[in-house]
Amino acid sequence: MSTSTGRRLRADAEHNIARILAAAEEVLAVDPAASLEQIGEAAGLTRATVHRRFASRQALLEALTERLNQRYLSALDQSKAETAPPLVVLRRLTEIVFELKISHRFTMELMSARDGCRSGLSPEVEAGLEQVFVRLREAGEITATGADWCRQVYLALLHEAHELPDDAADLVAAGRSRAELVVRAVVGALGGAPSPVGG
Repeated sequence: MSTSTGRRLRADAEHNIARILAAAEEVLAVDPAASLEQIGEAAGLTRATVHRRFASRQALLEALTERLNQRYLSALDQSKAETAPPLVVLRRLTEIVFELKISHRFTMELMSARDGCRSGLSPEVEAGLEQVFVRLREAGEITATGADWCRQVYLALLHEAHELPDDAADLVAAGRSRAELVVRAVVGALGGAPSPVGG
């Protein structure tokens, strides 16, 4: 096999994997018990192709979880977690996570259900979130010091804000911005002044 043929086959395989994962997210959000065959149909691929890429349903679920963790790492990069002012980082990160909650609804629910009170986040994502809270603390925006506590408060408030109806009083007061509501609540809950923050 020539090098160019090998590259093309790898590119085809990566393209098929991306199609399968995108289809799985959509199909499983509607029917969590959907089969690999149904996911393959939604992706426009044969069952054999799906099984070649994912030997089992569990392997597919693990790939969905890994993909979401990669999106979280990307969100930390996009929010300039290491360089931007920490409140701006928290706001940008929260906005991106709300977008992920919409586009990765099944995987978000899967990770929460599987890990109970834990987030299902990879150690790299947890470390990234911890650094955001370290920077908030160093900037005097919060006083809480426990990494697990800060992360759990943040994730719980993200979930609760996501579940709010669009006309909820607290959401209206925050200008209908779920991210604004979460940032205010997180800063207040973790020992800072719950005042509005700039974007």
